[in-house]
Amino acid sequence: MEVKITSENLETYKNGDLPLVVDLWAPWCGPCKMLGPVISELAEAYDGRIVVGKCDIEENDDVAIDFGVRNIPTILFFKGGKLVDKFVGAAPKNVLDEKFKALL
Repeated sequence: MEVKITSENLETYKNGDLPLVVDLWAPWCGPCKMLGPVISELAEAYDGRIVVGKCDIEENDDVAIDFGVRNIPTILFFKGGKLVDKFVGAAPKNVLDEKFKALL
């Protein structure tokens, strides 16, 4: 299950017990719409092991600014409260699945 990531709750999720994956997207972004179902599938597959969140940068532009995001979709990977990986663009499920596995 995905959670909604906002400017207000990012720190809480980032510093939680589980690793965090954040999908930065916008409603008008075509590649974001293609990637969305893949992220949802991975969120379900890794439920209980990784927290997966979606962050609409139109509503939370400060999150994008804080992490130097210039293109979307961008996926941020956090472990132990620290950014450990970043992926920009759309990708097939198997590529992202490897990133998820590496986070564990």
